[in-house]
Amino acid sequence: MTAAWGRGLATVTSDGVVLDTWFRELGLGEDTGSLDEYREAERHDDVRGVDVRAVAIAIDTDDAPASASDAYLRLHLLSHRFVKPREVNVAGIFGQLANVAWTTLGPVPVDQLTEVQWRVRRSGGLVTVNGVDKFPRMTDYVAPSGVRIADASRVRLGAYLSPGTTVMHEGFVNFNAGTLGTSMVEGRISQGVLVGDGSDIGGGASTQGTLSGGGTDVISIGERCLVGAEAGVGISLGDECVIQAGLYVLPGTLVAVHSPEGSGGGVEVVKARQLSGAGGLLYRQNSQTGAVEALPRSAKWDGLNHALHQND
Repeated sequence: MTAAWGRGLATVTSDGVVLDTWFRELGLGEDTGSLDEYREAERHDDVRGVDVRAVAIAIDTDDAPASASDAYLRLHLLSHRFVKPREVNVAGIFGQLANVAWTTLGPVPVDQLTEVQWRVRRSGGLVTVNGVDKFPRMTDYVAPSGVRIADASRVRLGAYLSPGTTVMHEGFVNFNAGTLGTSMVEGRISQGVLVGDGSDIGGGASTQGTLSGGGTDVISIGERCLVGAEAGVGISLGDECVIQAGLYVLPGTLVAVHSPEGSGGGVEVVKARQLSGAGGLLYRQNSQTGAVEALPRSAKWDGLNHALHQND
């Protein structure tokens, strides 16, 4: 059992649906604090037609989420870096979360959005809708230290970003996924995927997840790896791997594996899943034959520009 607790404020509709929960205080173990100051913040929001209520909960992170506030606590724990992706049970989390209009006024029930917009415009104001989704932007709830995020809308609450991580404008990080060290994210990190220290997910590159029927194997990217621009990967990479720009390596991709020079082993054709987790490989497509090849790397990648990731 891994106990966790949180205290904060929830946004609740008139029919009792929890739209979100923001945890100002949270941690692992047992909560010994007071809810008094949060009760003082309780109120009814006439413009949005919702109530803001004090919340204090304790959960077992090994169990599946049992409520919306429970789910939000797990997402906060991940983004605050109390737990790493895959260390907390998020099974069934979509079923606990309401689909919400995320506005500059705060969360609004989707079916009440037009009426809320009317109330604001009638008084001479304007409300902006940043998205309609079950997950909010991480930075509206958590801003982890040592991180740069060029476009906040592309990082969901529940992302785990280690200090030194830079997420560029087209980078995307899903919940229960993220980086374990200094990393450049210019592509997509799907749910459950972990990226090791010193690795670069290139512009437009993709890591295959499991949410939309993409299989059940959750992948990891090792340390000091480069997934080239517009490339993709559906297997785990060990340390010191490179995937050529534009190449997508799926588990069923046939790969011609070249033995190290001088070993006398020649070339063996295998499915890429047999190479999952192997390190020190360059994946490329032969420009003459079109065959996908994996070659032992003769030199280490120079790695990230460390000055670029000084995010303090």
